Amino acid sequence: QVQLVESGGGLVQAGGSLRLSCAASGRTTSRSAMGWFRQAPGKEREFVAAITWSGGKTYYADSVKGRFTISRDYAKLMVYLQMNSLKPEDTAVYYCAARYEGNCSGYGCYATRYEYNYWGQGTQVTVSS
Repeated sequence: QVQLVESGGGLVQAGGSLRLSCAASGRTTSRSAMGWFRQAPGKEREFVAAITWSGGKTYYADSVKGRFTISRDYAKLMVYLQMNSLKPEDTAVYYCAARYEGNCSGYGCYATRYEYNYWGQGTQVTVSS
């Protein structure tokens, strides 16, 4: 079994920073990537960032590139999302996701939500204008 628990969300003013954490437990064998997605009310869940579990290669949506940084602690089974220069349009519920095995790789794979097998419950991020 795999469980993902997000934390670190909250209310912040535009221009501020937040650090999200994702604690993973259970299966680690054949894990290929961890990702962050977000969903605002009335909108589709969209890709934010991803990191390959073994190599640590990162991928970012254009909307957050240069502002957000995804990282991992391999030994602690933790994934982080450092969010700087936050904007009101970043307001959303942020979800941590894990991908295992599969037949794809690269941005087209890791940025696609249905390529992930497990999801956390989400943490709310609200950026005031």
